[in-house]
Amino acid sequence: MSMIFFACVVRVRDGLPLSASTDFHFNQDFLECRKRLKALSSILAQYPSRGTAKGRDLSIHFLSSGDIACMAICSSNYSTIMAFCFLEELQWEFAASYDTTSISLASRPYAFLEFDNVIQKVKCHFNCASGSQMKANWEKIEEELKFRPPVQLKLEDTELMNGITNGGHAGVHVEVGKLLLRTGDSRLPEPDFRVTPLGILSLVLNIMCGALNLIRGVHLAEYSFQEDHEGIGNVIAFFLPFLACVFQCYLYLFYSSARKVKTFVLFFSVCLCNIYLYGLRNLWQIAFHIGVASLSSYQILTRQLMEKQPDCGV
Repeated sequence: MSMIFFACVVRVRDGLPLSASTDFHFNQDFLECRKRLKALSSILAQYPSRGTAKGRDLSIHFLSSGDIACMAICSSNYSTIMAFCFLEELQWEFAASYDTTSISLASRPYAFLEFDNVIQKVKCHFNCASGSQMKANWEKIEEELKFRPPVQLKLEDTELMNGITNGGHAGVHVEVGKLLLRTGDSRLPEPDFRVTPLGILSLVLNIMCGALNLIRGVHLAEYSFQEDHEGIGNVIAFFLPFLACVFQCYLYLFYSSARKVKTFVLFFSVCLCNIYLYGLRNLWQIAFHIGVASLSSYQILTRQLMEKQPDCGV
């Protein structure tokens, strides 16, 4: 099938992955291609701005500009022009979202993991679109590739030369047409989150607060719908913190874009609802619920990404 399988954004000077699509294929050829893409990303500074590494079934395309480079793994029969149209749009979107200072200061892999949403959106668009649907951009890229064709690399019969220096010399010339690839790492390090004991405690307390809100809300709803319809506001004030607790657990366990905004919205929802419930809850109960929400928000905002260690063969 002619399509784009994987895309990522890396920093040119050191190959640090800044963001990547999170859909994975476990075909052996694809995993081998991912390994080769990682090796290539660390030596992009030695190549021109555009390049293509052709393989039998899969190809790697890359486009560098300034501090960043966008890379993609496509089926070998996927149009080279379409691949570079895709990379150019991806590069434009990333440059519009992040400034050069943030990119330069990034110190950990996948520092801009939330950009995955944009990668997925653009990738889906190009996998479903045809050349005629993006005629203007197609003609522009086609003209540029004729004037300045991408460097052609080979995926087979190559050896790794990942920034090797020889004695006191500054560097080693990399022959155009050969991609140097021997590495024990079979794939890019996948982003993962570090779970702490305090984080687990915040999850347990959040679940408990959610359960309390749900139970009180259900009991109050039964009474309100039968006798006192004026108590509907209190029912809503119990159910909203319940939903907030559920979403706080989700934000802690899974990565989400605009995490800070969502966290603050959920925290203030819990605070406002508990203040509204003053009278049905005493001050100690309100303080407990707000305290748990504060702890959960802090854990969500401070939870760090960690990089899985590569399994290096000796």
